[in-house]
Amino acid sequence: MKAFVLLGALLASGLSLYHNSTPAMTETTAPAAGTVYDFTVKSIDGKDVKLSQYKGKKLLIVNTASECGYTPQYKELEELYKKHGDKVVVLGFPANNFGGQEPGTEAQIASFCEKNYGVTFPLFSKISVKGDDTAPLYKFLADKSKNGAVGDAPTWNFCKYLVDEQGHVVAFYPSKVKPMSDELVSAVLK
Repeated sequence: MKAFVLLGALLASGLSLYHNSTPAMTETTAPAAGTVYDFTVKSIDGKDVKLSQYKGKKLLIVNTASECGYTPQYKELEELYKKHGDKVVVLGFPANNFGGQEPGTEAQIASFCEKNYGVTFPLFSKISVKGDDTAPLYKFLADKSKNGAVGDAPTWNFCKYLVDEQGHVVAFYPSKVKPMSDELVSAVLK
């Protein structure tokens, strides 16, 4: 009986018994990570390409250059693409950020890659992968708070990001990791 009297007194005074049980957002609560499928980029011949067209396959996103000590990796990137193209698509993004080693135009880059390395994997318009003019895709790739997994920015040409079949960034590989290395191939085939 006393409980009903107390409840009646609380309600009469305008107090509510409702308690918001939603926890407050804390600094340790991570925002939902996006995917690479949120991006549209320009192909090397200037056409818009929605990265969502690659859903269902892993992606290996690589910042490339034509005049670098790592340039011969084009050969292994093409080998990876041809040998495991049912599982992974290699996406090449020419960039002139490191040592001015990609000075050419898109047409020159495309010709160089095809002539010297037989590149058939998708190449994209030259972009910036570091600095104030970093392309939106590369800002995403290098920011763990945005992609949910990796916080590494390219430190030189031929750095690689592995993306899973749902568009989530899962790994970063520095330039020295060769495309056909056991480390990278096993991650692609996993």
